[in-house]
Amino acid sequence: MGLFWIATAWLAAGLFIGPLVSGEEPKGQRLGVNILFGALLLVVIGSLTGEWLSIQNKMTDKVSFYFGHQGYEYVDLGRVWQIALMVGLLLWLFLMIRVLLPALRKTGETKQLVALLAVATGAIALFYGAGLTWGQHTHLSMVEYWRWWVVHLWVEGFFEVFATTVIAFIFMQLNLIRPGIAAAAALLSATIFLSGGIIGTCHHLYFSGTPVVALVWGSVFSALEVVPLVLVGFDATEDLRRSRTSPWVQRYKWPIYFFVSVAFWNMIGAGLFGFMINPPIALYYMQGLNTTPLHGHAALFGVYGMLGIGLMLVCLRVLIPGREWRDGLLRFSFWSLNGGLMAMCLLSLLPVGLLQTQASVKHSYWYARSSEFMQTDLMQTLRWMRVPGDTVFFLGAVALVLFVAGLKTGHSFKKVENT
Repeated sequence: MGLFWIATAWLAAGLFIGPLVSGEEPKGQRLGVNILFGALLLVVIGSLTGEWLSIQNKMTDKVSFYFGHQGYEYVDLGRVWQIALMVGLLLWLFLMIRVLLPALRKTGETKQLVALLAVATGAIALFYGAGLTWGQHTHLSMVEYWRWWVVHLWVEGFFEVFATTVIAFIFMQLNLIRPGIAAAAALLSATIFLSGGIIGTCHHLYFSGTPVVALVWGSVFSALEVVPLVLVGFDATEDLRRSRTSPWVQRYKWPIYFFVSVAFWNMIGAGLFGFMINPPIALYYMQGLNTTPLHGHAALFGVYGMLGIGLMLVCLRVLIPGREWRDGLLRFSFWSLNGGLMAMCLLSLLPVGLLQTQASVKHSYWYARSSEFMQTDLMQTLRWMRVPGDTVFFLGAVALVLFVAGLKTGHSFKKVENT
């Protein structure tokens, strides 16, 4: 559900920003967007229903593969729903390209940025196809190979390029950076992300039947993946500094803050916590312990979730530009989501993961995951320490929902004083 929500926020932001980039909206675009939204509802409701029925053993293995639960994280949905999602992504690609074509035909400084956005759009739509390359009885090592194409290259690679380009467009529209600089920065970021990320995919394949060369190259480039994450942090600091120099940009303060938090979690969740488990010797002892969800939660929500919220807020801000937001709920939501996520990581997931790692090295991997170890008083207490962070995080999510609902009812706008 998290991936569905994040993908929806990103794809919707692309469709929203497209006409702003080209300056025009093709005929029939609204119909295409509505059809895409209907297809999205079909896939989400259908796949979640099928997964539930599959887990409840209401389906045979064969039926479950096509309509239920495949049993693989990130590609849980049955093959029929996978194909439907692929068709939806291709429709999104068609809608994006047709709206970007007028801008691609123009000459000027923005053309390179538009071309990069079009390439990233194509990669997102097409590379999900890697999830269709196995069958019900394909060997697990082959399935894992292609599954990590989806998880690492699709989610962590091409979405990253798309996000970098979209944010560059947003800052260009806000007159925070010049078009030429935006294009150069986006291209440089995309090059660094992909050069490290594509080969770095091998860190998922160390122990699934791949040759030693995969271990060597994967470990080296996994280490290099930390470099662009640090550079993004410096960029975010500059973004924040630039935003404070333009008084009217204060209207976009909270979307920009969410973009800055993306850079922070990129360095912490994807960089620090990711690098902690990705070297071969570390992964050998730590794969599947609580150090894995530590990296996963901080990177997935911290980066893609925060970015999805930021993109959503930009679209909402542009929709009604003339009225000032009452941002108390938004401020509470921002700090609660970030603080709750940090508390969840530091109070529970990190100490549990490190203690499991110690047990794995000292005794064995099975012991680190056994009930004998996990049910000790200390481990029980540390697991319950997730509750404070999760509660604060939940309240932040509720505040965000109330704020967005208030934009519809008018409660999230400042009162207009009569003069």
